[in-house]
Amino acid sequence: MSTKPAQKKRSPARKKSRPKRRYSHIHLCLLLLACGGLVTLLIGTGLAWLLMLKIPDIRSIDDYRPQVATVILDRHGKPLDAIYNQYRLLTPLNKMPRHLAQAFVAAEDSRFWEHPGVDLWSIGRAAVNNLISGRRSQGGSTITQQVTRALMLTREKSYRRKLTESILAYRLNRTLSKEEILYIYLNEIYLGAGAYGVAAAAQVYFGKPLNRLDLAECAILAGLPQAPSRYSPLKHPQAAKARQRYVLNRMAEEGYIQPATARWAYIQPLRYRKAGEDKSQNGYFSAYVRSLLAARYGREAIFHQGLTVSTTLDSRLQRLAQRAILEGSRQVGERQQKTPPQGALVAMEADSGRIRAMVGGTNYSASPFNRAVEAKRQPGSVFKPLIYAAALQQGMSLNQQINDAPLAIRNRNGSTWRPHNYDRSFRGPTSLAQGLIHSRNIVAIKLLRKTGIKPVIRLARQAGISTPLEPDLTLALGTSPVSLLEMTGAYSAFAGQGYSIRPVCITSVRDHRGRRRAWPQPKARQIIRPESARSIKGLLSQAVSRGTGRKAAGIPGAAGKTGTSNNNTDAWFIGFSGRLLAGVWLGHDRNQPLGKGETGGRAAAPIWKTFMQEARP
Repeated sequence: MSTKPAQKKRSPARKKSRPKRRYSHIHLCLLLLACGGLVTLLIGTGLAWLLMLKIPDIRSIDDYRPQVATVILDRHGKPLDAIYNQYRLLTPLNKMPRHLAQAFVAAEDSRFWEHPGVDLWSIGRAAVNNLISGRRSQGGSTITQQVTRALMLTREKSYRRKLTESILAYRLNRTLSKEEILYIYLNEIYLGAGAYGVAAAAQVYFGKPLNRLDLAECAILAGLPQAPSRYSPLKHPQAAKARQRYVLNRMAEEGYIQPATARWAYIQPLRYRKAGEDKSQNGYFSAYVRSLLAARYGREAIFHQGLTVSTTLDSRLQRLAQRAILEGSRQVGERQQKTPPQGALVAMEADSGRIRAMVGGTNYSASPFNRAVEAKRQPGSVFKPLIYAAALQQGMSLNQQINDAPLAIRNRNGSTWRPHNYDRSFRGPTSLAQGLIHSRNIVAIKLLRKTGIKPVIRLARQAGISTPLEPDLTLALGTSPVSLLEMTGAYSAFAGQGYSIRPVCITSVRDHRGRRRAWPQPKARQIIRPESARSIKGLLSQAVSRGTGRKAAGIPGAAGKTGTSNNNTDAWFIGFSGRLLAGVWLGHDRNQPLGKGETGGRAAAPIWKTFMQEARP
C-alpha cells in the first residue's frame, strides 16, 4: 500500500481580467479635435477640388445669351434666308407647339418634372444596361444635364466632367424653374444639318415656322438629339421614321397623347424641305441684303445679335423672275447652239422703289456673282431716254427734226469716229419722236451735241445712276457701263410722272427683343417736269407697239426700251406696266457676243414679257 499521500487535482488557471480603461476629459477633447480636423480636411479638400472644377455661375434666365441668327423675311413675313455662325432662332416656350415640349420630355427625360436635375434612377438603370451589353449603349443624362453640358462644358468624356455636369445640373435646377430650363434646352440643343434649337430645325427640315408643326413633325424633331446625323430625315428617312415611332410610343406611355393619336400621327405623310431650294431662288437677293446690313451694322451684329430683317421681296414674283431668266437663257443658247448666257432681272414698284424680285444669274450655287448689282455692262440704247428727257427739259420739241445722215467726228487723238445705225441705213430728216421709237443712233448722238453732255450726266445722277459716266459723245450709244439695278431705277422717273426714286430692299430691322431699328426709306424726287415724263412715256409705249421693243407687246400699258451693245455682247430691255417696273439683261461673263441677231429686242424683251404676263396683278 502506498504511503504517498494522494495528490489533489489542480483546477484550471483563471485568466487575469484587464482593468477597464477610463478616458479623462483631456483624452475626449483630443479625440474630438482629431475627428474635427479630419472632417475639416476632407471638406477643405473637397471644396478645393470643386473650385478647381471652375463651375460657372448661372443666376437667372437673363444669363442665357446664345448666338442667334439674323433672319431675312420676304414682304409677307416668310423666311428667305438666315445669317449665322450657329443657325438658331430664339423662341419663347409659350410660342412653341404644346406637343413639341412633351415629345422631347417623353423621349429624353420622362422624369424631368420630378427629379432635382440629376436622375439617380436613370443613371443606375443605364449603368446596369451598359454592364449587361458590355458597351456604353445608354446614358443617364437628364435634360438639365444636357443644358449644362451645352452651355458650360466641353465634350470631354471623363468622370470629372460628368461630376461637374451633375453638380451644375443640380445647381441649375435650384436656380431656374423647370420651364426656364426647358426653354434653354429647346433653343440650345443641336439637331443636325446646322440647326441649333427647334425653331431652326423646323425651318431646315420642314421649311416652315415652328408654330405650324404638327404632332408627326414634332416627333421627328424629338427623335434627333440622340444622334442627329443617324436619324436625319433628309439623309436617313427610314431611321428617322423608326425613331419617330419610338417618340410617339413614349408620349403615349407617359399619357401625353392617346395610343390612337400616336398611330394616326405615325401614318401621316411628311414633306421635307429640299436642301438648297430657297438658296438657289433667293440667293442673289439675300446676298445683296446681307451686304447692306454688314455695311450699316457690321458683321458682328448680323452674325450674333439675332436681327429680324423685313424686306420688299415678293416670293411669287421672285419665282416668276427666276423661271423667265432660265427659260430665256436656254432659248438663246439653243438658237446659237452654244452655252446659254447669263441673265439678270430686277423688278420694283415705280412709285415706292421697293424691289419685288432680283435674279442675278442663272444659278446662284454655281456662281454667286450678282449680275444685277455688281456687274457693270454697256446699256446700249436703254440709256437714250435720259438724253431725250434732258432735251425736253431744255424746251426742245418731239417734232423737232434731226438729219439721220452719215456722221464723222474727229477724236482728240486725230482719228475719225464714224458711227452708224444698227441696220447701217440712214433715213434723212427724222423727228425726235421717231428717233427714240426706232432707236436711231445718229439722231441720239446729234441730240446729245445739242443738249450738252453735262446736263445729261447730271440728269442721270439725279435718276440714281452713281457709276461714273464717260463725258463724251459715245454716251449717246450707251457705252459707259452701268448696273442693271441703277439703270432700272432710272426709269422710275418715266413711269412716275417725272418723280425718281431709288430702289430699296429693306423696310425694317428689329433686334432680338423686337425693338425697331430705323432703316432709311427713299423719297421720290421730281427730276423731270410731268409733261416731259408723259411725253417720254408715250414714246416708250410706241417703241413697244411698233418700234424695237415689239416682242414685249401684248402687256396692257406696256412701255419700254431695248438696248444692244457692240457686237451683240449685251442685250437689255427695261420697261413698265402700271406700277411694276422691270429690267432684263443677258450676256456672257467674259464679254463674248451673244450671237448673230441676239439684240435686246430679240433676246431680252421676250423675257420681260414672259415675266410681266404673270407678274401683273
